[in-house]
Amino acid sequence: MWALPANAMPDSFADLAAAQADSVVNISTTKRVKTAQGLPPGFGFPQGSPFEEFFHDFLRNMPEQEQHALGTGFVISADGYIVTNNHVVDSADEVLVKMRDGSEHQARVIGADAKLDVALLKIKAKNLKAVTLGDSQALRVGDWVVAIGNPFGLEQTVTAGIVSAKGRVIGSGPYDDFIQTDAAINPGNSGGPLFNVRGEVIGINTAIYSRSGGNNGIGFAIPINLAKSTVSELRETGHITRARLGVHITDLDKETAKALGLKNREGALVPQVEAGSAADKAGIRAGDVIVSIDGEQIKKAHELPIRVARHAPGDKVKVGIIRDGKAKTITVTVEAMPDDKVASNAMASDQQGKVRLGLVVKDLNRDIARQLHARVKQGVAVEQVQPGMPAARAGIARGDVIYRINGEDVKSLKEFTATISKFEPGAVLRVMLDRGGDQVFALIQLPAPHDKN
Repeated sequence: MWALPANAMPDSFADLAAAQADSVVNISTTKRVKTAQGLPPGFGFPQGSPFEEFFHDFLRNMPEQEQHALGTGFVISADGYIVTNNHVVDSADEVLVKMRDGSEHQARVIGADAKLDVALLKIKAKNLKAVTLGDSQALRVGDWVVAIGNPFGLEQTVTAGIVSAKGRVIGSGPYDDFIQTDAAINPGNSGGPLFNVRGEVIGINTAIYSRSGGNNGIGFAIPINLAKSTVSELRETGHITRARLGVHITDLDKETAKALGLKNREGALVPQVEAGSAADKAGIRAGDVIVSIDGEQIKKAHELPIRVARHAPGDKVKVGIIRDGKAKTITVTVEAMPDDKVASNAMASDQQGKVRLGLVVKDLNRDIARQLHARVKQGVAVEQVQPGMPAARAGIARGDVIYRINGEDVKSLKEFTATISKFEPGAVLRVMLDRGGDQVFALIQLPAPHDKN
C-alpha cells in the first residue's frame, strides 16, 4: 500500500488519488413532490358549483415534480455497501450510484442516522474496491488530508489541505465533534471521504462554512471513529438505538465553577435530572458535575453525549462526578434513548432583549421547501437580507432556510424569535442552513452594544 510518514510534506498526492479513485462514487437522488392540492389564494367557488369540482379534479391530477440533488459516497465493502451523509439521501425516492468507470446502480438505503448525519447504502455489485478506515483519534492538527468528491457534479475532484482543528462544535446536532480542514469542500462533496496521507478514510465530509455557498477554506468532516459503530449497527439492524443517561447538561461558566468550589471549568454541569431516568435511578443529582465516563475525561458538555453514545442500552457505565467539592464514581445502567430525544445542552440566559440580524424570515411550508429545493422540512425561510447587517456579513442569502441555531432546532418563526431573544449583544450564533439542499454553516456575530448596527 502506498504510504507516507505522517509528518512528511508530500511531493504529490497523485498516487493516493489514483489508488482511491475507484472507491469514491457519485450519488444522485430524485425526490418526487406533489404540487399543491388546494385552490390558489383568492380563488373560490360556491359550494356545490361544477367549477369547484372541475378545479379540484384538475389539481388532484397534476403531475408530480421531481427534485434532483448530488452528493458523494465511498465503498466500504467489496459486495456493495456505501457510506454517505444522511442529508444527501434523506426523503429521496430514488438513489443512483455512479462508479468511476461510468457504470450506474440503483441503491437501497439500508439505514440512516439523522443525528450523526450518516447513511448506509447497498448496491448489487461484486468485487468493488473498498476503502480502508483509519483512526481519526490519531489525527493531529497540521496533518495533511485529501478530499475526493463530486463538487458541483464535477466527478473525481481531488483537493488537499491540512487538519485545521479537531473537536469543532458547529451546532449541527448533539454529536458535534467535527474535524475542521482547509481542503476545498464544496456543494456536492457531502458524504465523500477525507483521507490521511496513508490513504485511510479518517472523516466523512459533511458541511462548509461559507459566505457564498462555495469553498471558503473552512470545511467540516465527521470523524470516522464516531461513524464506525453507527455504520456497523446500520449494517446489522438498519437502525440506530442509542444509550442515554437522562440528564440535561451545560458547560460551566466562571461564576458557577467558583460557586461550586471547583478548581477549573472542566466537566458538564447537570442542572436537571429527568425523573425515573437511568441517571435518577443511579443517584446522579442536579448540581453534580460530570467529569469522566469510564475513566475518560469530560472537558466540555458536548463531549458527554458522544461518550455515552458509544454504549448500548443496558451497559453499565462508570460516571465520574464532583458533588459538594468531592469526587466520586457512580455506576449507571444506561437506557435506550427515545427516537425524538437527545442528551441536550441546557442554555441558561435571562436575556430577553431583541437583537437585530437584518433578516426577514417566514415559516417554511411544503410549497416553499419545494420552491427552494430544501431537504429540511421545518425551519424559517429567508425572504430578505439587509446589506451591512450581521446576517449579510455572515453570508446568509435570500432563499436560505435556517433550521438550527447553536444546536437548537428552529422549527417555526415563533421558535426562531424565541431563540434569538436569548442572546446578548456581542454573542456569536452558529447557524445551520439548507441552501438548495446543501448543508451550510454560518457564524453570525451579533453587534456589541457600542456598535452602530
